[in-house]
Amino acid sequence: MSLEEIKDEFLQIYYDNIERDGAEALLDYLERSDFFTAPASSRSHSAYEGGLCQHSINVYKRFVKLLENEYGQNWENVISKESVAIIALLHDICKVNYYATELRNVKKDGQWVQEPFYKIEDALPYGHGEKSVYMISGFMKLTREEAMAINWHMGGFDPRAKDFSLMLSNVYYKYPTAFIFHIADNMATYLDEKPKA
Repeated sequence: MSLEEIKDEFLQIYYDNIERDGAEALLDYLERSDFFTAPASSRSHSAYEGGLCQHSINVYKRFVKLLENEYGQNWENVISKESVAIIALLHDICKVNYYATELRNVKKDGQWVQEPFYKIEDALPYGHGEKSVYMISGFMKLTREEAMAINWHMGGFDPRAKDFSLMLSNVYYKYPTAFIFHIADNMATYLDEKPKA
């Protein structure tokens, strides 16, 4: 898909589901940032231009499927469509203005050539999930369930989980949709997306 098609799909999901106060201002911020062109990672999943936006869409689709599998067609009785879209589409906005492109020398077919690569230049070193919650909260109010799902979407991969494993378990027991979202994020990362070759 082209960058424009990826962006259009994201915007369609966003406009169809998110009506909360501050949603327009947040979208305006994303439009002015590198969200729609940034990679999702520097060298693993979706490490390409537009990868962050594509990853957000992939996670959204996985999240909806998992909710349907767990709760049936009436999953909206458990969590709203708006909450699902907010959680999935915005869980990784911590990666906005996070990567820079540089050149490095690599040997290809016996010749040294310069190849672009993504490097981390975190202007706001506030963490990962907690940084996304912080950034979103500057534009719109999150429900507790949304904040928990976004904050802990990395699960055991989050460096904080080592020291707060009991807290993470408590979050997932209290907010099962946060655990389901963690699984959706991992499914998108490892099943729908590939690492850079």
